[in-house]
Amino acid sequence: MKFKLSHSNINVTDMERSLEFYEKALGLTIARDHTAKDGSFRICHLTDGSGVYTFEITWLRDKVGPYDLGDNESHIAFVTDDYEAAHQLHREMGVICYENPNMGIYFIEDPDGYWLEILPQRR
Repeated sequence: MKFKLSHSNINVTDMERSLEFYEKALGLTIARDHTAKDGSFRICHLTDGSGVYTFEITWLRDKVGPYDLGDNESHIAFVTDDYEAAHQLHREMGVICYENPNMGIYFIEDPDGYWLEILPQRR
């Protein structure tokens, strides 16, 4: 029996704001977009263009207030081929929330408070 990664999901409070953030900060684009006929939810699968794995963001119409992220220990990591340029972009956007220079990594925070790890490409 084999398993393959399909997608990860987070819920967001403002789909348009999140789509704008993920495109600008990480270059992700919409692979699939589905809105319920009754308008109760919208699901967008975002892609980096490299394969079948997608990052799903879901908006729920009836959700009131922010999501409880607990201690925010969970995260999704992204590898960049130009760490310095990515760091510069994220600094200009004001979204860097934690840096660990000794490990050569940093985290950015999306509009809903989710942390995303940024890693340099290891050679």
